[in-house]
Amino acid sequence: MGTKERRERERAEIREKILEAARELFVKEGYEAVTMRKIAQKIEYSATAIYFHFKDKESVMRELCATDFLTLAKQFTRIAKLADPVERLRATGLAYADFAFEYPNHYRLMFMTPHPHHNEEELAIHRGNPEEDAYAFLKATLMEGIADGRFRPELDDAEMLTQTMWAGMHGVVSLEIAKADDPWVEWRPAPKRARQMVDTLIRGLLRGES
Repeated sequence: MGTKERRERERAEIREKILEAARELFVKEGYEAVTMRKIAQKIEYSATAIYFHFKDKESVMRELCATDFLTLAKQFTRIAKLADPVERLRATGLAYADFAFEYPNHYRLMFMTPHPHHNEEELAIHRGNPEEDAYAFLKATLMEGIADGRFRPELDDAEMLTQTMWAGMHGVVSLEIAKADDPWVEWRPAPKRARQMVDTLIRGLLRGES
């Protein structure tokens, strides 16, 4: 490996350390409370050193958002090949839950931690592109189900259905992430709760189901 390649690899490794440290701090302390100095201290670097990689805290958060949301969207690549929109919907809900269970810190930052919104032109993700935008993927699947007449006739608002499905699955995974160690409740296994939620939601959508 040449000097240039080695430096590029080292640079990439440092950026990843910065992002992981920032993600943990943003989740634990909140976006507003975290400073570039705190991020630097977390990885035992000087603040000057991390400014070489990111100009400010907002740029760190912007890259985290792009990286994590693209990671989520990529979970749906295989699912996109399913021809039946109802089966695709079920698989999407389960993949969403699997992502949250596997990457709880990512999920906390993405959906359970307040942080500033970014202008679309600043993000690496293209809004409305189902290959990059998980919300768009879910919405497109529901629109196809509506167009095919698979759902109850009164359920014709794809935006509403998308937000309802999202809310249901978020409820399961956020409870698992935030409350799974609470002995007050005799928790059933998280994957089973996720499957029951997605099956129940879909059953409520389908035409002719009760």
